This record gives sequence, C-alpha cells and structure tokens, in this order.
Amino acid sequence: MNAISKIELIKNSPLGKDLSPAHCETLAAIIEVRDLKEGEELLSEGHVDHTLYVPISGKISVVKDAGGGQEDQLHVLVPGELAGAMGFLDGKEHSATLRALTDTQVFCIEQSKFESLVSSEPTIVYQVMRSIVRDIHGIVKNMNNSHVELSNYINKQHGRY
Repeated sequence: MNAISKIELIKNSPLGKDLSPAHCETLAAIIEVRDLKEGEELLSEGHVDHTLYVPISGKISVVKDAGGGQEDQLHVLVPGELAGAMGFLDGKEHSATLRALTDTQVFCIEQSKFESLVSSEPTIVYQVMRSIVRDIHGIVKNMNNSHVELSNYINKQHGRY
C-alpha cells in the first residue's frame, strides 16, 4: 500500500477527524495495514496487545468467553470503529476476543511508534487521544443506556419474560 492511500485511511477514520492534512501524513507514516481471513483472531481475551486497530473493510466480532466452551457476541465492529483502544492506552489484558467475521482489513498503530510522536508532534498525539476518549465515551454511554433498559425491563416485568 502506498503512502497516499495510508493518508486517506487516516483522513477517513475517526482518528483523522481533527487532524490537518500534514498531521494525517505524519500519522500515516507509522501505520501498518493488516489483512485477516474469515475466522482469524485479531486479539485474544486475556492477552496483552499494545496496538490500536481500525477496520478498513469487513466485520469483526467482539466475543467474550461465557464458560463451558461458549462465547457471547457483544458487538460487531464495522469499518471506522476503533478496536483494542483500552489495551493501547493502559497496556492491560484484553477483556474480549476480536475475530474476523469476514475477510477483513485493518490499519494498526503500535503504541511504541505512536509514543515516539509525543515530543515531536504533541498536537497529533493530543488529537488522536481525544478521538480514542471520544470513542470510549460513546461505548460507556451505550453500556449505561443498555443497563438502564435492562433494569427497567427486569423491574417493570418483575423478571418475567
């Protein structure tokens, strides 16, 4: 993939929302593009991965181990959504597995490469971090709304279906 198309990937992603064209070009220089086959794991629950992923094409299933060899699908990531953001930020184990539902392409930013921009390009780092926090805030907001809906359902129905 050439540098021009990587720049377009950044511009068209949530990370490029507040970046200038020059900043997109700088960030594009540190990204890698990865292809996943249907069924291939991008990252695994319980493992550490210091990389931020953004799907370009395809779909990625977010699944949680439900015990007894069962998995619960929590979400399906589509192009433009962020994946692995918490591990990228805090370096802790992932709480879910991400698996390609279809042949999928993602772009990746490794934490160490991103952190190398802190002193030379603080505006890029700040704007990307804002984008990540904005994304995580949206996830928390959706979880809060789901919690309220579930609580209302249980309380109003007294646990009956």
